[in-house]
Amino acid sequence: MTQATHIAHFIGGAIAPGSSTRTQPVYNPATGAVTGQVSLANLADVNAAVAAAQKAFPSWADTPPLRRARVMFKFLELINANKDKLAHMITAEHGKVFTDAQGEVSRGIDIVEFATGIPQLLKGDYTEQVS
Repeated sequence: MTQATHIAHFIGGAIAPGSSTRTQPVYNPATGAVTGQVSLANLADVNAAVAAAQKAFPSWADTPPLRRARVMFKFLELINANKDKLAHMITAEHGKVFTDAQGEVSRGIDIVEFATGIPQLLKGDYTEQVS
């Protein structure tokens, strides 16, 4: 038997324990076993997350689309490097069979691949007779 994992918040680019003492169990849907305890946020935690997002947004908004695409390419690289690990996590958290979870990861990869091409789409141009 494994020990239950504690799941904290992620605020401002770092793991944050939060100020609430309330937690809720996380269950493995296949076995019903408790696999973790998730921290429940209170108003102070939500306000901290919103403040962190408001602080980060202006610099992200001012980042040129090509640089944002590079961040997305790195994200895509990390997803591809951890496909099976992500699929196992989906299986454990949602009870999906592994092959279905792999399909979900693949669909996520498709979305990130689309996002990496957004600088080209933002140009507003089109190419005539591309073939």
